Amino acid sequence: MEAMRVCGLMSGTSLDGLDIAIADFAEVEDKISYQLIYFTTMPYSDELKAKLLRLMDPLAPMQQVSSMNMYLGELYAGLIKVALEGTDVDYGSIDLISSHGQTMWHEPEAGSDPFSRPNSLQIGDISALAEFAEKTVIGDFRPRDMAAGGQGAPLVPFADEVLFRLETAGRVLLNIGGIANLTVLPPANSEKKTLAYDTGPGNMIIDAFVKKHSGGKRNYDDGGKLGAAGAVNSEWLGQLLAHPYYGMAAPKSTGRELFGAAYADELWSDGDKLGLSAEDKIATVTKLTAETIAAEIRKFAESHEVEEVCISGGGVHNSTLIGFIKERLPGSIAVKSSSEIGIDSDAKEAFVFALLGFLGFNKKPNNLPAATGAEQPTILGKIAWQSKHWGE
Repeated sequence: MEAMRVCGLMSGTSLDGLDIAIADFAEVEDKISYQLIYFTTMPYSDELKAKLLRLMDPLAPMQQVSSMNMYLGELYAGLIKVALEGTDVDYGSIDLISSHGQTMWHEPEAGSDPFSRPNSLQIGDISALAEFAEKTVIGDFRPRDMAAGGQGAPLVPFADEVLFRLETAGRVLLNIGGIANLTVLPPANSEKKTLAYDTGPGNMIIDAFVKKHSGGKRNYDDGGKLGAAGAVNSEWLGQLLAHPYYGMAAPKSTGRELFGAAYADELWSDGDKLGLSAEDKIATVTKLTAETIAAEIRKFAESHEVEEVCISGGGVHNSTLIGFIKERLPGSIAVKSSSEIGIDSDAKEAFVFALLGFLGFNKKPNNLPAATGAEQPTILGKIAWQSKHWGE
């Protein structure tokens, strides 16, 4: 594979904005070498966030979803150019854009309707992005994995196994975005297999509660201060932990369809019935995220010889959440930010999609069947080709 500079784009379930990671990749002695050279997040306007949330409703008008698909493709192209203004990174040096897109719907299991199939919809049209960016674009990664019998998620574990597996110790790569997902990596000399799946809500319910508490003025619990000011209601927490998703066997994936706005509204009302303060409710759902993550790590700590947990995503900045996780793990397991192993904790997902794009463009398999449940390794991603050279 020839060396390439790839711009990875990621917009997650938290709807914070567009993560932009630019990385250089090459193949050296059958291994992938990489260097993350730039990362930023371009925030979305409140108006765009609200619009996207409305369009995630299954009853949203198809015309508006289709129009937003084209709009985001155009927007992404503009945001990349604006992000690089005044930096040392030359826009013309980018060989490929790799875009995850904005997930609007994720349904990993088929329904009872004979026409129903597992499906996932990410918008931010790659053809529009290619046209406005004047670059070749690869994107729409999830459907191919689903067609191969997988759930189309999680995709990040592929990179975890390729780049971050240790020779003689087990390691967990934990990402806490709107949804939390983990990759359990056994030592390279072990016969155990890598495991990866979504554990359940990450920041999603916490963020929804903070937004309610602040009347829409805040979108997340900055540093975990609100959670720290409240008290966990153990009885209610026990009820929340009885949700069927947590007992499902892996591989499994989830999203707003299960733990989104409707679920958060229901829990907020339940907290009101229990007479809990806003801070107590935030503390309890923060503990919920921590408990569900830590329980999954404990399952494999011994069998996979886990010695450290490396955390990425927005949740790494919530010290209350991280403290709750540490409390529920054996003291022998070190907990650190993914920044400590060479990947900016905020940049990881966008970086990973840059890697997936690099491999997909070069016709190399870029999914991990052990994580998604696919029947075989598959080449993910569709390509929209550049129609003219930048600057001509």
